Amino acid sequence: MKKQIPNFITLLNLFFGCLAIMSAFQANTMASINEEGVMMVQIPESIFYASLFIGLAGLMDFFDGFAARLLKVPSAMGMQLDSLADVVSFGVAPAFIVVQFLRLSLANDVNALSQNSAWIYAAFIIPMAGAYRLARFNIDSEQTTYFKGVPIPMIGLLTAAFPLIYWQAQANIFSKLILSPVFWYVYILLVSFLMVMKTPMLALKGLGNKKNLILPLILVALEVAVTAVFFKWLAIPFGFIGYCLVSLIYKKTITK
Repeated sequence: MKKQIPNFITLLNLFFGCLAIMSAFQANTMASINEEGVMMVQIPESIFYASLFIGLAGLMDFFDGFAARLLKVPSAMGMQLDSLADVVSFGVAPAFIVVQFLRLSLANDVNALSQNSAWIYAAFIIPMAGAYRLARFNIDSEQTTYFKGVPIPMIGLLTAAFPLIYWQAQANIFSKLILSPVFWYVYILLVSFLMVMKTPMLALKGLGNKKNLILPLILVALEVAVTAVFFKWLAIPFGFIGYCLVSLIYKKTITK
């Protein structure tokens, strides 16, 4: 029976991923007229729920591996099930968040690349790249203490931060940036590349034998904490950038 506990937690990851997709899909862009008679296009605050469910999926993704190690019941089936759940929770669900922001940005930008709805399909490059990365991970015996490319849960959690960033302060420069369709096309290509690249990236499971990486990671954690105090949800993308920089600077140490 205890062999199925990690698998059940993984299925909860998938469940929350499905809820995130439903929440993002239902939080469609809507138009309204303000007091000055100007039409405003927005995404309802209910898209928060998509971010929440992706965050819960991330917790399940952590605890399924933790439970498997604690109970000493790792399995090949568990690894495959984990990958299937990750594609949904951190690939497909975040792609629907991007779809909604692309709709919003195209609706608000008269100089957008195109008003053709086909442009939003670019968002699905993210789950495609994520699926490719996971398939490669499952057959690569070298990725036991480090990753090749950024793991898909990080991309999913990073994308889930954008609705929170957008709604926390709609007047600041970051919210205006989020309303640019160019930003989203660059984002899609960048995160997809980060997942499929073969550059060594830091994994916590291999940190025990690499004590010289502890200080840089503490500095990243401090950066996240300070950013959270002053800029709230912007701490997530700043932390992501810090993780990538530490991995790139110490990539030779990571593979030892």
